[in-house]
Amino acid sequence: MVKVKFKIEGMKELQKSLKKLGEVPQKHVTSSARKGMNIILKGARSNAPVDTGDLKRGMKLFGEKSRFKGKKVYRIIFDPTMNDIFQKKNAEGEITGYYPISQEYGFFSRNGRYIPGYRFIHDSMAGNAKQMERIVVDTMKTKIDQEIGKAGLK
Repeated sequence: MVKVKFKIEGMKELQKSLKKLGEVPQKHVTSSARKGMNIILKGARSNAPVDTGDLKRGMKLFGEKSRFKGKKVYRIIFDPTMNDIFQKKNAEGEITGYYPISQEYGFFSRNGRYIPGYRFIHDSMAGNAKQMERIVVDTMKTKIDQEIGKAGLK
């Protein structure tokens, strides 16, 4: 698992808007986080190695459930319904590897040589971090301002 830390610019203005509003509507947090992660997903799909195209089609966002209101975490996963394509088997039918993970992180070949991974998800996350931050903050500010406008708090 790759951990990337972000310092979000514009957070002070967002916090001021949140104080006016009171609590963050979860639907706004969810949609903002999803918009930001869609940038990462698109980047990962464009950088993924092309063999059959299944790898690009198999990537999707998975929203984790949280016990805390105002929090939403998305992960890029490989579609479990495509496991019959992604799981590599040997002659006896035993599962020997998972193709998407071996393409991301690398693998050892039969002769023991290490084949490095393409790091397409990691590179997408690192390369698009600023853009993702900006989209999440801008979307949240817009949605919160709309809620403030509805409530007549301006």
